[in-house]
Amino acid sequence: MNHRTVAVLAATVVSSLALTGCGGSSDDSSSSSGPVKLTYWAWAPGMDEVVKLWNDANPDVQVTVKKQASGDDLVTKTITAAKAGNAPDLMQAEYQALPTLVSNDVLADISGQAGDAEDAFAPGLWQQVTLGTDAVYAIPQDSGPLMFYYRADLFEEYGLTVPTTWDEFADTARDLKEQQPDKALTTFSANDAGLFAGLAQQAGAQWWTTEGDQWKVAIDDEATGKVADFWGGLVAEGAIDNQPMYTPAWNNALNTGEQIAWVSAVWAPGTLTTAAPDTAGKWAMAPLPQWNAGENITGTWGGSTTAVTNDAGDKDAAARFATWLNTDPEALSALVTHGGIYPAATAAQTGEALAQAPEFFANQPDFYTVAAEVAEGTAPAAWGPNTNVAYSTFNDVFAQAARDRSDFGAALTLMQRATVDDLAGHGFQVTE
Repeated sequence: MNHRTVAVLAATVVSSLALTGCGGSSDDSSSSSGPVKLTYWAWAPGMDEVVKLWNDANPDVQVTVKKQASGDDLVTKTITAAKAGNAPDLMQAEYQALPTLVSNDVLADISGQAGDAEDAFAPGLWQQVTLGTDAVYAIPQDSGPLMFYYRADLFEEYGLTVPTTWDEFADTARDLKEQQPDKALTTFSANDAGLFAGLAQQAGAQWWTTEGDQWKVAIDDEATGKVADFWGGLVAEGAIDNQPMYTPAWNNALNTGEQIAWVSAVWAPGTLTTAAPDTAGKWAMAPLPQWNAGENITGTWGGSTTAVTNDAGDKDAAARFATWLNTDPEALSALVTHGGIYPAATAAQTGEALAQAPEFFANQPDFYTVAAEVAEGTAPAAWGPNTNVAYSTFNDVFAQAARDRSDFGAALTLMQRATVDDLAGHGFQVTE
């Protein structure tokens, strides 16, 4: 399963509708004879097994899963289908894709049918499916709260203390580099903007918001600038590495202890199993370092939702299924077991299906208990119709800044400019 954030193609952002002006007609008609039949486009593994539970218990509403590619491929395909009037009844959509889908009039407002589900989720996650309005465009399915992963054995060997603040994180990086010049606490990577977005989210960033019929872009706001300056400063002084993640060199660095920590999401054990197979049982997870001591705020990296489209033949039935899928205890247990997801619903984050720690972290039996406590502090995020442009620009300009150990603030300015210019070029009203 692709847990990393994926954005949509610029070509799909063709509507000049502002967020607050969107919304399709509601046609909740269903066949008078036979069961209601719903089609669900999704990529999560094991979804057929989960949906069978619904179909067995609801003979009057039958759901058929049609497996799709994830990320931009599914968003593009759904937008194209919606323009022809034949989008699926339901779709799996990543959080950052929701504004694009709403701007293209694909998703239905299901606040009347599913608004009561709000209490099942952390406020920061629920805000992402409402886009800051009274509408509800999807039900959260899984999430990727950020955490701090570290080699517990090497922290003990080098006398390092697990950082609880970002100031302590910086001091730890410098302490390690002074003791072991050939090692690094971690790396700053510019090949996946989702991590940087989550770190900015933790600091309070709101990259896209709406004011009336205008989009407001604030990627270079004070919160994000603080994050950029922090990581850019560590790279410039050589306290951490500046190489990208997910490469053979990065895998080797984790596997050999050349890098001894990683800021990542709850799904990291799966990645470490592949990247650093020789280190099983040597890692531990702790809450993400905080900007202010004593707080519990985290950002997210990845995650998806279940959304109902405007083409749904029976929106009430579709919304009931989407709510059941992501709040019912039996459904959530099946999603964890068959799909390997980390559920967005708070009650399921310490449920029976997550009673055991990931095998790679067998040495930390309270792994999911700590994860649930971290997830409670998920900060709100604000996505826009051209997340892909911001992410693509990040990959280019921050990669160059990391290689050169140059000013991250200048790279952030370029990221802001490219995002604003692209929105305006596609007919959106934009302010900064």
